[in-house]
This record gives sequence, structure tokens and C-alpha cells, in this order.
Amino acid sequence: MGTEQTQMHADMFVMDEERVRRLVAGQFPRWAGLAVVRVASGGTVNAMYRLGDDMVVRLPLVRGGVDDVAVERGWLPRLAPRLTVSVPEVLGAGEAGEGYPWPWSVYRWLPGENPVAGALREPVGLASDLAGFVGAMRSVALPGAPAAYRGGPLASADAGTRAAIEELRGIPEEGVDCDGVLAVWEEAVRAPEWEGAPVWLHADLMPGNLLVDGGGRLASVIDFGCTGVGDPACDLFPAWNLLPEAGRDVFRELLDVDDATWVRGRGRALSQAVHALPYYRRTNPAMAENARYVIRAVSGSL
Repeated sequence: MGTEQTQMHADMFVMDEERVRRLVAGQFPRWAGLAVVRVASGGTVNAMYRLGDDMVVRLPLVRGGVDDVAVERGWLPRLAPRLTVSVPEVLGAGEAGEGYPWPWSVYRWLPGENPVAGALREPVGLASDLAGFVGAMRSVALPGAPAAYRGGPLASADAGTRAAIEELRGIPEEGVDCDGVLAVWEEAVRAPEWEGAPVWLHADLMPGNLLVDGGGRLASVIDFGCTGVGDPACDLFPAWNLLPEAGRDVFRELLDVDDATWVRGRGRALSQAVHALPYYRRTNPAMAENARYVIRAVSGSL
């Protein structure tokens, strides 16, 4: 059998290269015989396998990621011409088979590498590129949009976020100032909610969903499974999970973010991080390390 995925979730389907080869050969005979190689990724919901030189197979690892397949198939072709950078192009719609229970997709391969917080080559330029992408998403006016994941009122995340902070309090080796983190979260929850029309969002702008070129500029954005409409604060994640202070300032200025939205955006980034750190600290080093970066950024300790 081929290389397998790390077991991150109790209900995770563990994929391997041989099963992917059989799925491709059985449903897309024209691609049978192409090399299949697992792509190292910090992703938590999907596995990715390079197919030949020009394609990638992406398969949900948990039942919760299955609906994202249909979201991407339906919306990516409509969003792509309206955006400022490349996004995934669906080339094949796979279905359950070979013991694998869910739909999956084949995409065109997008070159680039994931940016790493604290090691950006062009932080200000990347901030400008990200603002351009977020602004383009906000300007989309396609009807029938789904509600974005995380796009609702921030208060709906209050109980879960508080519980996650308390869980971190029980992991002293992480060194998190839980009282300080809680104060940041409470400020976010007190901020006025978004009262404008919901806007189109990517809603999962983690470094692992961004690809930069050799010069450090944004080349592509991937993983649109959370896309939809909601609070514009949801797409401010890069301000705290990726950009240094100078880039953060440029990002905010170009998007003309008001104070309440900025505070909510910081809270949303923090909420994601305090959930991720205790959950992934032993199974997904990239996700855990980025969560630590966010916690330091929002607490002003970077």
C-alpha cells in the first residue's frame, strides 16, 4: 500500500495512494497509469494526491467535508472569472467506489507554495494581493449564494470559544495567557455585529489555502468549501494568521475596514486558533504552529 494520511480525527477515512489509483482508473480511464503521489499538506478535511504533472485529486477525509465537494463544483466555475488570482478548476467529478464512501474531485494543478507566517518574502505586496482578492470576493453579485461557514453572528461562537480557552488553560506547556486571550475574545463579542448586506466570502483564508509564487506574491487561492455570503470580518483572517504588522496595516487600509469589523475579525481568527491548538497539537504540526502564531498576534506578543 502507498503512503497514508496521519490520523487527525476519530472518524477520519485514512486514504492511501493505491486506493486513489484504483478510483482514478475505474472512473477516469483516460488518466489511468498516471503517477499518483500524496501531496504533503496541513489540511484537516481533505487529502490531496498529485495526478501526473498537471492535476490533483482531492478527497474528503471526514463526512463533514462532503458537502464542500458540491459547493466547489457548483460555484468555482462562476466565481473564477470574477476573481483576481487563479482558483481551482474542476476537471473530473468522482463518486464513491473502491471502498471509499464519498464524492471527490480532480482539479487542474496550481503551482506555488504555501506562505509561512514569519517567513514572508514580500509581506506588504502579499498584503496588497490578499486585499485585492478579498475585495473581489466582496464585489461578487451572484444570486442564490449559500451562507458562508463561520459567516453568521460572532455570538454563535461564544460558548465554544470560551470552552476552548478553558481547555488551553489545562495545557500549561503551551504557555498561553488564557486571561489575556479571553479579554480579546470578550472585546470581539461586545463589538457591534455586521448590519450591512451579507457579502461573498472565501471564509477559510488560512495559509494552507494560499499559494504564492517564487517572488512571494499571491498566485492562487484554493479550498472554497466554506464559501458563501456573510459577515465581511470572516475574510480578515490573514491579518493575524499570516501578515506582520506592516502588512496587516496595508491589508486593513486597502479594504477600508471599520473598527467594529476589525475587532470581530480578530476575534474570529482567535476563535479558530484556540479551537485548533488543543485539537491538532499532536497530529497536525502546521495547523498547531499557525494557531500559536495567531494567539501571539492577537495578544500583541509577536
